[in-house]
This record gives sequence, structure tokens and C-alpha cells, in this order.
Amino acid sequence: MPMDRDEAWLVHCLNASLDSDQQRRTFAEASLLQASLQPGYGVALARVAANRELVFGLRQLAAVLLKQYIKKHWSEDEDGFEHPLVPGVEKESIRGLLLSSLDVPHKKISTAVGVAVSEIATYDWPDDWPELLSFLISLINDKKKLNAVHGALRCLAFISSDMDDKMVPKLIPILFPSLYTIVSSPQTYEKCLRTKALSVFYNCIAMLGVMSGVFKTETSAFMSPMLQPWMELFASILKIPVPSEDPDDWSIRMEVLKCLNQFIQNHPDISFSHLAVIMEPLWNTFVSSLQVYEQASVQGIEDSYDGRYDSDGAERSLESFVIQLFEFLLTVVGSPRFFNIVANNVKDLVYCSIGFLQMTEQQFHTWSLDANQYVADEDDNTYSCRVSGVLLLEEIVTSFGIQGIEAVVYSVERRLAESQQLKDTGVLSWWRLREAALFALSSLSDQLLQAEDYGPNIGNMLERVLSDDLAICKHEHPFLYARLFSSSAKFYSVMSNRVTEEILYTAIKTISMDVPPAVKVSACRALSQLLPDATGSVVQQNALDVFSSLIDLLKTASEETMHLTLETLQAAVKAGHEFIVSVEPILSPIILNLWASHVSNPFISIDALEVLEAIKSAPGCAHLLVTRVLPYIGPILSHPQQQPEGLVAGSLDLVAMLVKNSPIDVVKSVCQVSFDPVVRTVLQSNDHGVIQNATQCLAAFVSGGKQDILTWAGDPGSAMASLLDVASRLLDPNLESSGSLFVGSYILQLILHLPSQMALHIKDLMTALIRRLQSAQTAGLKCSLLLIFARLVHMSVPHVEQFIDLLLLIPTEGYQNAFAYLMFEWTQQQGEIQGAYEIKVTTSALALLLLSKHVEL
Repeated sequence: MPMDRDEAWLVHCLNASLDSDQQRRTFAEASLLQASLQPGYGVALARVAANRELVFGLRQLAAVLLKQYIKKHWSEDEDGFEHPLVPGVEKESIRGLLLSSLDVPHKKISTAVGVAVSEIATYDWPDDWPELLSFLISLINDKKKLNAVHGALRCLAFISSDMDDKMVPKLIPILFPSLYTIVSSPQTYEKCLRTKALSVFYNCIAMLGVMSGVFKTETSAFMSPMLQPWMELFASILKIPVPSEDPDDWSIRMEVLKCLNQFIQNHPDISFSHLAVIMEPLWNTFVSSLQVYEQASVQGIEDSYDGRYDSDGAERSLESFVIQLFEFLLTVVGSPRFFNIVANNVKDLVYCSIGFLQMTEQQFHTWSLDANQYVADEDDNTYSCRVSGVLLLEEIVTSFGIQGIEAVVYSVERRLAESQQLKDTGVLSWWRLREAALFALSSLSDQLLQAEDYGPNIGNMLERVLSDDLAICKHEHPFLYARLFSSSAKFYSVMSNRVTEEILYTAIKTISMDVPPAVKVSACRALSQLLPDATGSVVQQNALDVFSSLIDLLKTASEETMHLTLETLQAAVKAGHEFIVSVEPILSPIILNLWASHVSNPFISIDALEVLEAIKSAPGCAHLLVTRVLPYIGPILSHPQQQPEGLVAGSLDLVAMLVKNSPIDVVKSVCQVSFDPVVRTVLQSNDHGVIQNATQCLAAFVSGGKQDILTWAGDPGSAMASLLDVASRLLDPNLESSGSLFVGSYILQLILHLPSQMALHIKDLMTALIRRLQSAQTAGLKCSLLLIFARLVHMSVPHVEQFIDLLLLIPTEGYQNAFAYLMFEWTQQQGEIQGAYEIKVTTSALALLLLSKHVEL
């Protein structure tokens, strides 16, 4: 293709934009930006993209820039439109040049061109580009030009993913016969083309699925004639055993499963009668894929294509195919219409699913090198076959009840027996199947324990496994040993005391040993679950070992494992309450230092505070802890501007924790040191988070000190004035809602514990509350303020009418009076109020208002 002058200049700029020299690149990009405002720029880009004599990189870059140009300059109605508008003549040239480029052999260029065509189609098709669809159909029907078929299918895939309910009915009758021909002709079209045809088919039926919500009868009539041939075609694809190391085959099956999923989700009535032809081929795919998965992913003998993608960005891995398979089975199991079909095969389904729960070779290596990742993946539902398999098992138990539980217990026992046979015959990977079976049990522990008839059976089964496997070397099979801990912790309630205590002793010894991180982490997890119900003698005998081991763990713990270690430490403190006073001098400073060094990390600092709170609650420890903390906290609160970020807010949380549910003399000690600094914090700080923490702190002071708080500061009048100043700041309409978030709980404490003092200011308080309610920007703050009014209603009984009369005296902008506004706002927000206590207080207060029969009502 000969180049004109504009095109040659553009090629020069594109070349320069790919140059390694930064200065040349910058100049070229600026030149291209300037050129985009000139007539003919879009046509020049399209000519470069279509020029087969140019190198691949230039053509791809031109196609990408053209797509951006189209988005900015094609339609004035587009949100991101920038002048100038592409003239009609240039639009026609660009459309023609792009269509002529769809048959290029380079897939990345074809993709870029397809995206550009689909971008134009969103504006021009069908009204201004009526020939587009017929042209694309003609390309995909030309069996001699497979590159053109590929380009047209890519283009149709982009267009069909962005269609509305008006386009789909026009497109399907013309398009589906051609797609069927491609998918059903493996001798003519390679798998990647058939997969792309299926993706277009999927996009269309997905839109039909959306339409079925409104046009159920019409879409059912539309779908019925096509289901039988497509189902038979899908059956022919699925009946062939899944091959190894063939991502093209996995991809086409994925598209088939996605289509089947759409049929069942959106057209269950019509698809049920056609599903019989699919079930046996689907089972063949499921069973044969397990064999491939075990070889490739679990054993690592074959290539699983993990982390690899095609030119369109679609994942080609074996795992992504298996996850899609589980997603489809999840839909089938959850659909009542397929209950009987699944029920007849539920044991086999569970049995095979457990096979997919085996730890992959990739997971083994990742978790061996990174204990943090192991903890994270155990706690979170990550994207994996293990998680998808567990979701399917959960759905089976939910949908089939006792029958599902029987299937799980049967399949677990069968898999455990198989793993024992593998072990006896010297197969090194025997432990993977056993770990998978125990993982299945642990993941379903809540449902299985609710089925009382099966609890003892599971307990006995686990005891047999533990008696065999606790003797294995922790270094040889660390992940199996880790699973023994987590499984026994989940099911200790149905195991004998003897075995539970053995697990507890083993876990205590393990956390002090040099063992793989996964084993140590799981031992911690087991301790955190077993210690709360452990007998006092067991805890007493091992208390020092537990605390010394956990303290050692804290010194080397990362962020992920630190959370688990602190959680275990909290359980140990609560279980060994009677003995904590002897270790408090060692334990408290370590936790305080840990808290201080992680005060800006909310997860770790909260965990550390919970451990300190458990220590404080232990007999004889509250005074020791307060004496240790106050000399450190006082200077921080007195000089907040000099502290690092997060330390003031964290210190306020620490002070509130020390006061909460503490003896009166402890509350007094804390208040004498920190009352004035906390008051100043509320009055002077502009940090809304700090104001929130200080408000909660003062509410805890009032709740713990009651009337005595006024005398601890020396002058009762001055102390009361300070508390009212705080209320005034928090109720200031100019303060942002986030700063006033906890004003409700603070004022409630004042009303409850200082009623005679607050009675003198009740009218001013109600006026301030009304004004704050009018200025509140969040439902949370409004509900908090309404709770105060509800408490005031309760406190006014039996003279509720006096409460109403007082509100009638308060003028309120936009309403006749404060009572009219309050009732309007209250009835609007009542549905937003959360918490059983809060709902009870507010609804009963409304009832009391109605019972007053006040004339204003």
C-alpha cells in the first residue's frame, strides 16, 4: 500500500514514539497529540493500521491510537467528547479501512482493529453502518479465509458484549446459524476459532438472560427452537475425555460451561427438558478433568498452563477451567429443578470434588516459602479450586441436608482409606489426599456439627486419623500435620477429653519447637480454639510454657502471623486468669511495646488492646496495668501536637479500655491523669478520628465514675462545665458529622449518670440537639441523636406531655416547631436504626409519645 505524505509523517512520529531516547519520545508524543486535532488524522491512523508492508509494532500502535481517537472525537453525545468532530467522509474511510484489516494474521493487530470497529459500532450501528453485520457474517462464512473468520469473530465478540435488548433479537436469527456451523466443524476450524464463536454465542444469550426478567415469554419462545441442536453440540464437546496440556480444549469447554450456566440460570423451565443429553458427557468431563488436574496441578508432572493468557487476555490455565466447571455444578446443585438428578449421584459428586481439594504443587511451594501467604489463603476465600470445591460441598449440604452430610462423611472416609493404601504402598504423595479430606471436613464443620447424629461418627473418625498421624514427622509432611491441628480444633466438641488434651499438649509443645511455619501457625490456631474450654489443671500445668512460647513467637512474627499469635495469647490469658498476675510484669510491657510500635496499624493495635484488656480483667492485674500505663500515656495526651501520627488516637483507645468495666479506684486514677487532656482534645482538635476516640473516652469516664467524676478534678462546677463544653462542641452544627459520630453515646451517659446536673440545662440541650439533627449529614449521626430523644422520652414518664410542650417552645427553621420537625425526622429514620436495644428504646419511646394523646399529635 503506497503511503501519502501525511501517512509517511505519521509513521515517522510513531517510530519516534517507540524510541528508547526519552527526548525523542516526548517530542513525538506531543506531535501526535497536536496532529490529532487536524483533519485527516484518523484516516492516516487507519491507513497505517491497514498497511501490511509496515512492521507489526507500528500497525498495532496505530490501531490502539485510532481507538482512543474514536472515543474522543467520533460522537458529540459522548461524555468524553473533544473537538474536532470527525467529518462524515473521514468516518466512511476509516470504517472501510478497518474492515479491510480484519483478516490480518497477527492476532494482536486483529484484536486492536476489532476493538476499534466495536467502538465505532456503538455509535453507528445499525443506523449509520447498516452493512457492518452482513459484512462480518460474510467473513465468518468464508471457510477459505480463516484469518478473516478470526478477525470477524473477534469483532463480533466485542460488539456482542456491548449490545442492548433491541439489537439482540435482530442479530441472533442471522448470526447463530453461522456460529453453529463453526462450532460444529472441528475438521475445518481450529479450537481457538470455535471458542471465539462460542464466546459470541454466550454474549448473546447472556443478554437474552437479562431480557428474560421482563420478557420471559418472548425470550423463552426465542430460545426453545435452538436449544436441542446446541445441547447436542455441547454434549459432543463434553463427552470426549479432557486431554492433558491442551489449553485450547480447556478454553472451548469453559465457554460451553458458561453457556450452559446461562441456560440454567435464566431459562430453567425450557433447559431442564433438554439437559438429559448433557449429564453423562458433563460427568465424563468432570471425572476426566480430575485425572488431568492430579497429574498437572497436584503432582506437577504435566503443564497446567498456570498464569498464561491468550491474545485477548482470557486465562488459559487448567485451574480456570476447573473453577468454571465448579461454578456450573454449583448452579445445577442449587437449582430445585435438578434436585432428583443430582440426588441420585450426590455421593460420587462429593467424592470427586474432594479430589480437587488436594494441595497443588504450586501452593505447596508458595506456602512453604511464605507462611504469611498460607495464613492469608487459609483465612480468605481466594480464587482457587480448593475454594470453589468447598463452595460446591457447602451447597450440596445446604440443598440436600442429611443426604448431603451422609455423602460428605462417606466420601471423606473413602478418601482417607485411599490415602492409607497409598501410604502403605510407598506413594510419597499419599498425604495430599488425606489433607484434602480433612480440609473438606474442617470447611463444613458448622453444618456437620449441627447434625447431631453424625457428630460422634466424625469424632471417632478423626480420633483414628490422629492416632496414626500425630506420630509422623512434622518436617516430613508439614501441611498434613497443620491440617490435623486445625481439624481437631474444629471438632474437639465431639472427640473424647483424652484426645482433646493430647492435641492441646501437642500444640503447646509444637509452638516452642523448630518446626515449619505452617505447623506452628496451625498449632496457634488450635490453641486459640481449644484453650477457652480447657480444664484449669491443664492450663495451670502448661501456663508458663504457653506464655513463653507465644512471647517468643511475637518477637519474630510478621503482620499476618502476629494477628494469629495475639489472638492465641488473648485466649491463653483468659483461660489462665488465676495465674496471669505472676506473668503480668513480663507480659504487659511486651504487649504495650508491641501496641506502641504498631499503633498506626488498626488490625494489630486492636489485637494488642484486646490482650491488654484480658490482662486487666484478670484478678489482681488491673492496678498493676494502670500503674504501668499512666506514666506513659499522660505526657502523650498533654502534648498531642508533638506525637507521631496515630499515637494520640491510639492512646485514647487505651485509656478508654483501662476505664471500661474497671473498679472505681482504677477509674479515679485514670481520670485524675487524663480527664483534662481528653477534654482539651475534643475542644481543640481538628482531627475527626481523634475527636471520636476522645468522645468515647469521656463517655467511659462518666459511665465508670458517675457522680464521683465531678469531685476527682477538684472543683465540681468546673468539671461539669468542661463536660458541657464538650457537648456544645460536638453539637455544633458547623462540625462535620464524622466528628460528632459518638455524641449520642456521650450525652446519654451524662443524662443517665448526672441527671440532676443535666436537668438544669435540658432546654438548651434539646435546642442544640435539634439544630445538630438538622445539620447532620449521615444517617448514623441522625440515629445517634434520635436515641437521645428516645431516652429523654422514657425519662419524662409519666409526664411525657411536658417533654412535648418543651419542644413546642423551640423554634425550628422550616417547621412550625421543634416537635413537628423531630417527628418528621424520627419517622423518616426509624428504619435506619440498628441494634436490638436501640430499636426497642426508640420504638417504645414512639409508643409513649402516642399514649400521651397530646393535642399536637
